[in-house]
Amino acid sequence: MAIWRTCCVPSISSVLDGSGEFARHAQKRYDDTRILLGEMVRGGYDSERGRQALRQINQAHRRFTIDNDDMRYVLSTFIYEPIRWIDRWAWRRTTETERLAAFYFFVEVGRRMNIHDLPSDYDEFERFNRDFERASFRRVPSNHRVGTQIMDLYSSWYPRPVGAVVRATLPCRLDDTARHALGMSTPPPWARALHVLGLRGHARAERLAPTVMARLMTRPTARTYPGYPHGYRISDIGPRHVTRPGADAKGSPAESLTE
Repeated sequence: MAIWRTCCVPSISSVLDGSGEFARHAQKRYDDTRILLGEMVRGGYDSERGRQALRQINQAHRRFTIDNDDMRYVLSTFIYEPIRWIDRWAWRRTTETERLAAFYFFVEVGRRMNIHDLPSDYDEFERFNRDFERASFRRVPSNHRVGTQIMDLYSSWYPRPVGAVVRATLPCRLDDTARHALGMSTPPPWARALHVLGLRGHARAERLAPTVMARLMTRPTARTYPGYPHGYRISDIGPRHVTRPGADAKGSPAESLTE
């Protein structure tokens, strides 16, 4: 949902649309984001592998001219969208400790990405997130193109006919403002009812049988990299670029020539 909402901002969707990443390599783009964020979560952003993951992210962004407020907004979605989702649909709400942990973690990541004017207060950053959406969500063709490509990616994870049902219910996860900005129609009543039933049922099942649900519902971490989490180099994750030789097959950091 965080990725999808950023596509509601024309200045952001135009960059994604122009790069062609979601049009040509949507699964890889999604996998790269999960892997690089995962490296920082597991080892910390100041660990050797965490720093290398940050270098890969910064190098990918360096190809584009991106406004600082757009960067701040994207960063904020990684904090607040998961929290809002959990508080509404999971088997329990987040705790204050969990919310603040997400805030402080991603603010520190943002500083290491050279994002300026980051708030030092949880509520202040959330106000920025809300105000930015009100001011910036606007319907343009690039929003629709990238939003549809993301929809295609999400629905591709499921076999027929489940994929068709997923495609019909996924827009229910967005509010009216976001759907309008993405050029999506309002889902029919049956899709909205199925959406609520499915997520409420999932939350109940997760509360009653967490181990079973984790085994049944967890998707592959990285479909683009069949051997993940083994046999890959962090320096290979992200858009293709030139790196110095010397990184081993298990992912030891390799310094980029542009660093």
